[in-house]
Amino acid sequence: MFSYRNINVKYKAIVIGGSAGSFQPVTKILSSIPKDFPLPIFLCLHRLKHVRNGFVEALSIKSTKEVQEPFDKESIKRGSVYLAPANYHMSIELGNSISLSTEEMVNNSRPSIDITLDSAAYAYRDKLVGILLSGANKDGARGMKKIKDRGGLTIVQSPEESTINTMPTSALEATEIDMTLTTEEIVKYLIELDKLLKIKHENI
Repeated sequence: MFSYRNINVKYKAIVIGGSAGSFQPVTKILSSIPKDFPLPIFLCLHRLKHVRNGFVEALSIKSTKEVQEPFDKESIKRGSVYLAPANYHMSIELGNSISLSTEEMVNNSRPSIDITLDSAAYAYRDKLVGILLSGANKDGARGMKKIKDRGGLTIVQSPEESTINTMPTSALEATEIDMTLTTEEIVKYLIELDKLLKIKHENI
C-alpha cells in the first residue's frame, strides 16, 4: 500500500532507469512533476543506438521541463533533466558533473542503466532516489543494489503494472527495494517530495 513514509528532504537527485515499456511511465512522470521541481533528474533509457533524433523531442513534448542530452563533462544544474545519449554510457561524477563514454556494452546495453545508477549512488550516496521501470533484461538490478547499499531510496515500478516486468523483478530479487509503486504512485511521491523540499527552502 502506498504511503509517504520514506519521503525525506535530504534527497539531492533523482535517477530513473527503464527499457521496453518504460516510455509511457517516464512521460507520465515528466508531464506530472512541477515545472520548478528543484532536483536534477537523470534518465537512462535503453534506446536504438543508431536513431539519434526524435527521442528527446518526444519526451520534451510531454514534459513540464526541458529534456536534454548532456555533453561530456557538463556541469549538473538544479532542476534539469538529463537523458543518456544514444550509444553512450552516462556516469554521474563527483564534483557535480556528467561524463559520457563509449566503453563496451554492459548487459548488452549502451547506455547501461547499471553504470548510471552505480555512479549516481557513489556521487550522491544517501541523498539519491533511484527509480527502475519496465524493461526486458536485468540491467539496473545491480545499480539499484548499489543505491540501497549506499543509503539511497529505491523504488521499482510494480511488476503487475509493468509492460515487461523482468527489470523491476530482477531488482526486487537483487536487493531489498524500499517501495514497489505504480506509475501514479511514483508521481504522487515526487509531487509530495517537491512540496516538502519547497517548505524546507522557505524555512531556511
